[in-house]
Amino acid sequence: MRTTSRRIPSAALLALVLAAVPERGNAAEMSAGVSLGWIRAGTSPRLAVGPQAGISWSIERDLLFKVHDLCSFVPPIQAGGSGVYNHTSVAVGYAWKDVDVSAGPSVAVYLIPACGVRLCGRVAGIAVGGHAQVNVYVAGPLGVSVSANVDWISGSSLVLPSHVSATFVVGPVLRWSTQ
Repeated sequence: MRTTSRRIPSAALLALVLAAVPERGNAAEMSAGVSLGWIRAGTSPRLAVGPQAGISWSIERDLLFKVHDLCSFVPPIQAGGSGVYNHTSVAVGYAWKDVDVSAGPSVAVYLIPACGVRLCGRVAGIAVGGHAQVNVYVAGPLGVSVSANVDWISGSSLVLPSHVSATFVVGPVLRWSTQ
């Protein structure tokens, strides 16, 4: 059942991407980077590191459509052990020469340690939420990415019966364009 539940968001995201891809001839811009920041699910924040990748297409002049994936790993150096929190989002945004800003809905798949008011443990599931990102390119294709996600964790967990999770990461990003 877990495999099926993970395939449904991926299939829905692929359908959204294919439906929203602009007509041929428009340039696509891809970006990839590594981020460092914090995930907060429950009462304590946890260090998060991981890769990110995105692709964006111009809709009109400076408007863009973007698909972004951020996979945050919680290293085993903290109480509760390691974990993973993967966000995939679709967004619309605005781009200038050296800056792009985007926001939109996201889906997260997670398996992380978390603490509630009384209990600590590992929580796993799928959460929906929102994503916002700013990329500032300071040296040609090299830049800095700032990303924030807020998700609603729901379900029947004794650790986190229903809770908001927030992720904030910053890191270097590299972009390249296709014509």
